[in-house]
Amino acid sequence: MSKHIETGKKGEELALAYFKALDYQILHQNWRHSHWEIDLIANKGKMLHFIEVKTKTSNRFGYPEDEVDVKKIRYLTSAAEVYLQIHPEWKWIQFDILAITLSEPIAYFLIPDVYL
Repeated sequence: MSKHIETGKKGEELALAYFKALDYQILHQNWRHSHWEIDLIANKGKMLHFIEVKTKTSNRFGYPEDEVDVKKIRYLTSAAEVYLQIHPEWKWIQFDILAITLSEPIAYFLIPDVYL
């Protein structure tokens, strides 16, 4: 398995534990529909969260959150639209980014309520 795939999988495992510790209910991990994927879909209270997880081994070449560009946000919102068509019961939604740096100590940076 390539290094960046391993880094991404480690980040997703850490993200899952991070949100569970904050009392989020994880509904889906790596939810897929057609060519779209959402890293985590979770809820807390009445809010449904669509979460993009970005992980890097260090900040030497920039921060993980810098990898989430306009194209990625549009991809995430398009996938969320499909999810909401399938699950129309959700009225309150939010897009979040969790950036994880795997240096010691591991650093988490949550950017809640991202929008264009």
